[in-house]
Amino acid sequence: MYTAGRGSVDSTDSGFLAGWTHWQSNSPHRQEGCPGVGTMASEISLSFSILRRSTLGPNVTLQEAARKTLWALENDNKEMLLLFKELSARLVSIQAQNDVFIVTFKTIEEIWKFTTYLSLGIVACTLEHLLFDERYWLNATLVEDTEIQVSVNQDELATLYLGLLLQEGCFYARAVVHDAGAQAEEEKEFLAVSVNDVVYVKDVGDESSWEGQSLSTGERGLLPIISVEPLSHPFYQWFLKTYPTSCNVTEQNCRNITSQPIGLGQCTARENHSATEWDELSYCRGDAIEVVGFFVPGLKWFVGKCNSTGATGFVQTKHVDPNCLKPLGKDLLFLSEDEKIFLNSFDEDAQKGPVELLSSLAKTDVSSVYRLDGLDPVEIYLKSPAVVREDFGGTQISDSWEEIEALSDSSKCSVSEKSSPDSERRYELEGFHVHGQEDIDDPKFFVDLNAGDLEDSEVFDPVLTFLNKAGYDTQFQPLYDLSMSFLNSTFYGFSEEEDLVMYLETSRNWAKRNNMSWAHIRCCFLLGRICAKRMKLSQARVYFEEALSAINHGFLDLQLLAALYGNLSAIYLKQNLKTKQELLLEKAASLLTCISQHNFSSENELEVLKYIFRKAVIVNNASLESRTCFLIYRLLYQLGRHEESLPFLERLQFLLITSCSQTLDSNTSVMPFLSYLYDKKYLPHVALASARLYKSVGMKRMPSPLWRVGVVMQNISKIMGCPLKGNHIPAQAAPYLKHALSSSYESGDVKAQRTLCILLAKLYLQRSLLSGAIGYTKRAVELGRWSSEEEAFESALFLGWLYILNGHFEKACHMLMPLLDSMQETDSTTQCGVVHNLLANAQKRNKMVAESSRGYSYALKMATETGNRRNQAIALANFGTLSVSCQAFIMAERYFIKSIQLFIDVQDSGDAERELAQVLYWLGKLLIEQQKLEDGRVCFELALLFAMKSNNLKSE
Repeated sequence: MYTAGRGSVDSTDSGFLAGWTHWQSNSPHRQEGCPGVGTMASEISLSFSILRRSTLGPNVTLQEAARKTLWALENDNKEMLLLFKELSARLVSIQAQNDVFIVTFKTIEEIWKFTTYLSLGIVACTLEHLLFDERYWLNATLVEDTEIQVSVNQDELATLYLGLLLQEGCFYARAVVHDAGAQAEEEKEFLAVSVNDVVYVKDVGDESSWEGQSLSTGERGLLPIISVEPLSHPFYQWFLKTYPTSCNVTEQNCRNITSQPIGLGQCTARENHSATEWDELSYCRGDAIEVVGFFVPGLKWFVGKCNSTGATGFVQTKHVDPNCLKPLGKDLLFLSEDEKIFLNSFDEDAQKGPVELLSSLAKTDVSSVYRLDGLDPVEIYLKSPAVVREDFGGTQISDSWEEIEALSDSSKCSVSEKSSPDSERRYELEGFHVHGQEDIDDPKFFVDLNAGDLEDSEVFDPVLTFLNKAGYDTQFQPLYDLSMSFLNSTFYGFSEEEDLVMYLETSRNWAKRNNMSWAHIRCCFLLGRICAKRMKLSQARVYFEEALSAINHGFLDLQLLAALYGNLSAIYLKQNLKTKQELLLEKAASLLTCISQHNFSSENELEVLKYIFRKAVIVNNASLESRTCFLIYRLLYQLGRHEESLPFLERLQFLLITSCSQTLDSNTSVMPFLSYLYDKKYLPHVALASARLYKSVGMKRMPSPLWRVGVVMQNISKIMGCPLKGNHIPAQAAPYLKHALSSSYESGDVKAQRTLCILLAKLYLQRSLLSGAIGYTKRAVELGRWSSEEEAFESALFLGWLYILNGHFEKACHMLMPLLDSMQETDSTTQCGVVHNLLANAQKRNKMVAESSRGYSYALKMATETGNRRNQAIALANFGTLSVSCQAFIMAERYFIKSIQLFIDVQDSGDAERELAQVLYWLGKLLIEQQKLEDGRVCFELALLFAMKSNNLKSE
């Protein structure tokens, strides 16, 4: 069985083709041909089991609950069909009693996508979100202790995969028998292959052999069917078909090095070597050679520095002993420290949308809208608390703040320690940058094309002096970067690009005349870049070749050398100039792959990276594949080609998991980027699952804690098919909110902490778990004191309201009285009215009638001053309920009627309509008690009408 769960993948690299091997070893007719497509399996079974992490045993209660959900989905499986469609699988049926889904696939791409999701743990997480209701998500202990394991019948999957390959008639395979053609009796032109050679095979109608082409040599011929086995990962099939690039691998030392890691440090030369080109290093046997950057297995060359001579140049990997090299640490695998920072960095623009969503959801109207006393908040927040209080999975959901606090590691640190002004200042100072020499503006050159000036060398002296600097300078970065920023920064004063070309051509000529080699090389390089941008590849090639012929100390400027080799090799690949490829391509591959934090200079370098990845597949080296995968992703992402980068990012995450037995909780993870790309691609179930699979605590420069929660909220909204509103926080967001709160304590982000506390308070209030809501709001009040007066005021008001809802009237008075005392004449009239109204609500409940009446009078006066008719209506309705409590029924009737008249004029929101329905109900009840039956019936009918209009089920 092929098994994957949340947090792990099957570590076996093979297992995908067990069906093929099983067929070959057991079929009595294996010599006669391949299995028929018609006999292949057409469906596979996908089973799931729910385990307790603490005991590693089954969770019977949750398994039964999930089974009941499946029984319901058997009759209405639209949601399941959408989910499996998003997972690139086709749902055939559900066998709820066996906890099994029957699925099928119609293309290799579907199998590739589904098995990727399965391996990354995404399938298990999507089922978790589908099968469990809000009782599960509100139980933090249960969520942390639960793991879903998903299993696929390996033989069924392999045979289905093989059937689709055979149906297509051509695919990529690896040789499993050495020179199998030599054993054939028939006199046919068989292709000579070695074990592990990759070949492209095509069905030509022969029962015992296929036509094949070696990817290593390019040679063609027949191959016995028994001599090859399809590449085990569908990703390889997709890549090799999508990006066909020639790749000759003849060096035996580059093959069969599957387990050799990327190394750095110093190695020893095995033999003498005299350089045949300027860029190669000469060395003697026994010489110590320092690796510049990385030693990457599978490549022909690496950049080395001879300790005895101090010279730097290319060294053939077969000439040195790599065993003395130090492998990269387990936390790096195939990255430098700088590259790991890039992998763990997140663009602020990418975070903006989700963070803004959360900020808007955290806003309340408690400081601007009066509260109608007696209106149950559950009516506002549209959820019934009954189902939440049931026992689920053997653990009672508690709303006590003490238990909620115990769930967070942040309880070990006080708010004053983590959220003080000193703490914020410390984090600000950590990011403070002292301006130095590197911050001085880059030099700029005016492009002057007056005829007389072109013949005056002094006009070009400034630019030539700048370009002729030996070696690399940070001021050269605009010349080499991917965006070609030199067009807008280094040079100015030209209206058309052709003017700049003429200026650079003239500069190049003066550089040649004055023997300014570095200026000559850089002018040619810039001219080549402009031509390549215009797709004039032949002209660009001429410039790049001229630059290459003039260079003889290129390793002093590795950025220029890598950009020059990469751009020229890419043109050779595009123009299929095989003779020239052989001289340059492998060296370009080494510069792009081995030099740490290589800065891409052109989209064309993707051609070289595709060649390297193809070679990684052929030589079967995971380290080379991982590093190239990362580089391809980085280049495509920087180019803004996000959808194209997604397959490589998925593959990279798979390789990260399988390397060194890593898990999904590793510090090196690309799950945040996957969540971002899935969200952009509108795959809500998959985006939600990938957000579930990563944790950011302790990871530097990762997305804001709010970002992950925002992505979760956005995609829950997409799945539900309705936009999120400030009065609804999905229960599924609870564990993400708590985790983000813990992360924000780690970073000392006070604003994020307060936002998350308010969201958690609203979530608990939504389900009438008032003790938990009060606990989080208390924390928000403390945090508000360190942020702004407005936020502190709003949090305190919210807490006072919660106290009233929970029956803690004295606490509410103690909270609100200081707010009232602190109000100044310059403060908002509306805010003053809000405090008076809320305090009057608490006083009324606390039997302080006179004080309550006085408070409502102030609140009504202030609402009238500001012209806020809704607040006037609420204040009048509150007067009405106060009058009812004093048995002043005639006065209450008048207040209710005036309130209703004002509400009729407002009707600008669902909340106002719910308030109107409540006041109509109170008036109707009062009229019935006074035997005014007809008037009471009309009020009830109107209350029902407005309740239905506002979807207020309880009032209905």
